[in-house]
Amino acid sequence: MKRIAIIGGGISGLTSAYLLLNRRPDLDVLVFEADDRPGGKIWTDRSNGFLCEKGPNGFLDNKPKTLQLCSNLGLDPVRSNENSKKRFIFSEGRLKALPESPLSFLKSDLLSWGGKFRLLFEPNAEKGPDDESVASFIIRRLGQEALDKLIDPMVSGIYAGDPYKMSIRNCFPRIKELEMEYGSLIKAMIKIRRQKKTEAKSSVDKGGPAKVSVAPGGTLTSFYDGAQTITDALAERLGKHLHVGVSVYGITRDSDAYQLFTSDNTYTADIVIIASPAYATADIVKDFDRKLSKALSDIPYPHVSVVCFGYRREQVSHPLNGFGFLIPHMEDRNILGSLWDSSIFPNRAAEGHVLLRTMIGGARSPEMATFDNNKLINAVFDELNPILGLKGDPEMVNIYRWDRAIPQYVLGHSTILETVNDRLAGYPGLYLTGNSYRGIGINDCIENAYKVTDQILAGMQES
Repeated sequence: MKRIAIIGGGISGLTSAYLLLNRRPDLDVLVFEADDRPGGKIWTDRSNGFLCEKGPNGFLDNKPKTLQLCSNLGLDPVRSNENSKKRFIFSEGRLKALPESPLSFLKSDLLSWGGKFRLLFEPNAEKGPDDESVASFIIRRLGQEALDKLIDPMVSGIYAGDPYKMSIRNCFPRIKELEMEYGSLIKAMIKIRRQKKTEAKSSVDKGGPAKVSVAPGGTLTSFYDGAQTITDALAERLGKHLHVGVSVYGITRDSDAYQLFTSDNTYTADIVIIASPAYATADIVKDFDRKLSKALSDIPYPHVSVVCFGYRREQVSHPLNGFGFLIPHMEDRNILGSLWDSSIFPNRAAEGHVLLRTMIGGARSPEMATFDNNKLINAVFDELNPILGLKGDPEMVNIYRWDRAIPQYVLGHSTILETVNDRLAGYPGLYLTGNSYRGIGINDCIENAYKVTDQILAGMQES
């Protein structure tokens, strides 16, 4: 019987274990999670009638693997409502709606007429190098103003990152692919829109839907009781295969087997999947492979704090008729943005109440995430008050701190991945997965878990 050890009980490790056991119940699978709870950064906290997400609040429903996993687990995902399509950018002292169509973009004052005119030159921009910073790519193709007012806040919202350091190839691979394939983002949009119309007509004729998209589409999706629903369901299915509160300190290879040194005991495994964050994995393998450890330790993680305010509805002047807002770095504010979770999902706040979830810190201002509680609360209140019109103190305040929050795919990330692949080639049966490598979202983690388990099971059939 093959023994498979999985280090890390976040969404990646839990999904990998579940998929292996679902297809091969005869396998001996053990999952080791250092924390006293499974789920990693997917963490839902029910507090005083409010449902707060410490980490991600959901996933897009455009990836079949996540929905397939939900179906297998018997889960019923909840799609966000129409408010989720309306997003705001805080610019020039007020909230401006992010345009949802070419016509609304022309009418919008988010970009100046000069910034809009600059976009007309995008089809003539030269192709860039194999990789470059997000900022360099956007300035070259769309101009400085588009970077400052549109893309910069998006990078902050997704990665809490710095577009001048982030890799376009690794952070937004689809956008880079469009440039390489079509030579222009605008040309790509036009051609794909035409293709979408053609295939939509064809699908109607055939009685089925068709989806063609330039950028990641889909509807933000979660669960009635929060994102942790999926990791709880996975943990429940794993049962005795999951060991929480067990840290792995090191690993060695002896002949065809691996030895795992843990806080509980020493375990032998034929196959090892390490699904912990890159910094934790670097520590685990530091005596096993110094080059691999060094490459992993080069992946940065900034400090981020999440501050949740729960208010009575009448205490907030703004209608909160949207997803929330992000703030460009050029605005020089103390927060990255604020999400109005109770406006887009049910069961996030009691009747007559609203939930505001605000992010502070990130790659450009990590020190702000380390403010003491009072300073954090005051900083967030002082930012939100003039924007949303807050009246009085919130009924609920929760602060969640992530000392190392989101992995940053900075320039050189591709080289790190190449080094990782080269080192792993010398260790049959050793695999790395998780959000440190090829996608930070829930969808990415689940899709990569499918890939690694398919690879493992295919290898068993061949041997």
